Amino acid sequence: MKKILLASLIGVVSSHALAQQDIKFVMEATYPPFEFMDENNQIQGFDVDLANALCDEMKANCTFHNQAFDSLIPALKFKRYDAAISAMDITEARLEQVNFSNAYYDNSAAFISLEGKVADQADLKGKRVGVQNGSTHQSYLIEQMPGVTAVPYSSYQDAFLDMKNGRIDSVFGDNAVVAEWFKRDDNLAYVGDNITNAKYFGNGFGIAVNKDNQALTDKLNSALKVVMANGVYEEIYTQYFGK
Repeated sequence: MKKILLASLIGVVSSHALAQQDIKFVMEATYPPFEFMDENNQIQGFDVDLANALCDEMKANCTFHNQAFDSLIPALKFKRYDAAISAMDITEARLEQVNFSNAYYDNSAAFISLEGKVADQADLKGKRVGVQNGSTHQSYLIEQMPGVTAVPYSSYQDAFLDMKNGRIDSVFGDNAVVAEWFKRDDNLAYVGDNITNAKYFGNGFGIAVNKDNQALTDKLNSALKVVMANGVYEEIYTQYFGK
């Protein structure tokens, strides 16, 4: 009788532990509207709301942690966190290091400068362009625009301030993030068309996971499929980006 009772208790505990799986998400929280710190020093943003929706679907308890962007993949590889959701482009180079969920956001990139500062993308040659260190934007500049000096920053906020103060000539970032800056500053201009080079930006944003954790990748993909089908994703998207 005691053995039966013990076995039953173990089954209940195991089921509860499975239902309450803990998932530690990491992100670089200076990238609105995807992730940012609010007035209470809490991480908010599109990625946070989406991750919470996925956690609800998976019946998981999720926490969010802030770390420099160029350290996100190393942190996953060392298993300090379970997943990184931080407006991260799915690229072949990154797929060699981590797994990715299916894409949850289509992405393109854009150059901006102060109004009248840079005529077009050809005029960027010989100029200094701010990018986030470890980003696909940095890789693109180094590999595709060798005449441009890529200036790495730990956050785009610092790059934006340096551009405003004349220390760099332009900033190269994700189009959705750049659009947020235009809402706050009328003295900005796009430099040429959006960049959609598939090697760097054409595969969309994905949630990165340690290669040893295929089970979590599969669960995230299943949850993504549900929230994209039941209207939850659309509701979150509309809140941050409109129709």
